[in-house]
Amino acid sequence: KWPTDTEKIIMLASLSLASLLVVVTTIIHIAGISLIAMLIKKHADNWRYRHPFIRAHKIGEVVLLMFFLSLLEIAVWAGVYLMVGAIEKMETALYFSMVTFTTLGYGDVLLDERWRLMAAIEAANGIIIFGLTTAAVVAAVQRVYFADAGG
Repeated sequence: KWPTDTEKIIMLASLSLASLLVVVTTIIHIAGISLIAMLIKKHADNWRYRHPFIRAHKIGEVVLLMFFLSLLEIAVWAGVYLMVGAIEKMETALYFSMVTFTTLGYGDVLLDERWRLMAAIEAANGIIIFGLTTAAVVAAVQRVYFADAGG
């Protein structure tokens, strides 16, 4: 059965909103990665000659920053689910968003079919964001531990 005009409009709105969220979360994440890159470029040469615990601490800071950025991005998705009425309670929206963004997907909370395309895009967004996170952490480890003094 082909969708009605109203269903097409809702689907287009859902896809447009989800696409906007992908852009917003990517900007948030890239801003964090840029901050990390700037700090590492400025300080990594000094860290390399420090005690291993100091270097490990710096890498830990990178990991925690990326984690908190992911939590912020999850909260952005959750806020939109609340805003459009796809989910009614904040805790449920955060839970659903976290399970979806991480692609864990328990399936115990489901969106109305009008909004479920958003969830699929959120999962794809999460995969990409975690790939960016992995790349940022690996780059930080390489720079702090293994780069030549000239960098």
